[in-house]
Amino acid sequence: MNRRVPVLIALSVVALVGLLALSGVNPAEAGVGLLRGAFGSPVAIRGTLKQTMPLLFAGMAVFLALRAGLFNIGAEGQLLVGALAAATVGLRVPGPAGIGLAVLAGMAAGALWTLPAGLIKAYKGGHEVITTIMLNNIAGLMTTALVAGPLKDPGNEMPSTPSLVFGTRLPSLLVLNPPRGGSVVRLMSPDDPAVREVGRIGFELNLGIVLGVVLIVVLGVWLARTVAGYELRATGENAIAARFAGVDSKAVTVRALAASGALAGLGGALIVLSQEGRFYAGFSPGYGFDALGVAILAGSAPWGIIPAALAFGALNKGALAIQVLDVPKGVTGVILGVLIVAFAAARYRERRTDG
Repeated sequence: MNRRVPVLIALSVVALVGLLALSGVNPAEAGVGLLRGAFGSPVAIRGTLKQTMPLLFAGMAVFLALRAGLFNIGAEGQLLVGALAAATVGLRVPGPAGIGLAVLAGMAAGALWTLPAGLIKAYKGGHEVITTIMLNNIAGLMTTALVAGPLKDPGNEMPSTPSLVFGTRLPSLLVLNPPRGGSVVRLMSPDDPAVREVGRIGFELNLGIVLGVVLIVVLGVWLARTVAGYELRATGENAIAARFAGVDSKAVTVRALAASGALAGLGGALIVLSQEGRFYAGFSPGYGFDALGVAILAGSAPWGIIPAALAFGALNKGALAIQVLDVPKGVTGVILGVLIVAFAAARYRERRTDG
């Protein structure tokens, strides 16, 4: 690593500390509060993992597109349409069959939502950044209108679908709660009546977290060991050279964006099936946009998505805890920005050195 990189990181940290000091906040106190808010208790860790799970899938979506040389800025919209599709199917087909169909519906909706951007990019040369951003706006307005209109739960004043029944929710792999003087380990869903009777969950290992980690490993193997993965990477490195090598780069572009959208839609479906149990207006706090940072921090290795998503999840969760210290809400965004800029600079210097 170039010597300038540690200097850049150090300067970034100094700038962040100075920003906190100017805000009238003790930087050490804010740092401790951030860590405690994210990892200081089983409940805090559960909240961090809840924030991390969607970022695993949205981060994978953006990462896959980047490997194909594409900037999928539309993961937010793809996640939203996938979540709404999963909720709609799950409400109409209850039980285990409904879970499977809801997952497929979420993936299909996310993939189809990228189709206009993929076709325009491949066959008309339109930039995917513009088209995916526009599709984000359409997805947000459309899903909000649907849950405020034909899909609205008549028993809820807020724009929301009805909640999925217990049998159409994915169970958690591990739930630790402290009822009546002892920890209990169970395989259950947060909506299990036994959990509701206890009143709160101490720690929960969401099934979506495990599925995300497994899928990241599968993605890494697919990119490195398959012909389709090679074609995607070759197109991302140099589409013209890939065409001369016999790769149909236009088809790869469309397929890569579709696969990226399917991953984002899967993330939305799993939020519904394993965390929220319904779709509502304001469903995503910006997971699709945070996914851009996750993919950049991951670098060139798919498994880098895991610590990157955890870092974003921890900062999002810890930010809520330090607001009681009058820390400005935007400070966590500054922290994430510092991380991304420092990492991007490190990668840039390494590439120049290797070149």
